[in-house]
Amino acid sequence: MGTTKTEHFTEAQNQIATLAKALGHPARIAIMEYLMRVDACICGDIVNELPLAQPTVSQHLKELKNAGLIKGNIEGNAICYCINETALMALQSYFGLMSANLQNKKNNCC
Repeated sequence: MGTTKTEHFTEAQNQIATLAKALGHPARIAIMEYLMRVDACICGDIVNELPLAQPTVSQHLKELKNAGLIKGNIEGNAICYCINETALMALQSYFGLMSANLQNKKNNCC
């Protein structure tokens, strides 16, 4: 089995790639938008917001949590989820820097 060669890239590059990969599915984007819209920890309502089965939603939540985009706290027999502001700030900073660099460049590209 081959290696992913992630060790050839900086920690920051690997972090942004992990976050971007986790956002690479429309259901995960919908989950993030819902969590931002309600601005609170949500326990069971996420399944009601998506046209997906509960196990599928759980898998998407797991991917978002593993990437660090959301946080989960156990309350009774449920896990309550909310946005991880630190991860969103990292994405905002990265894309803000890219945007600023584009503003500073002359548009001599194709």
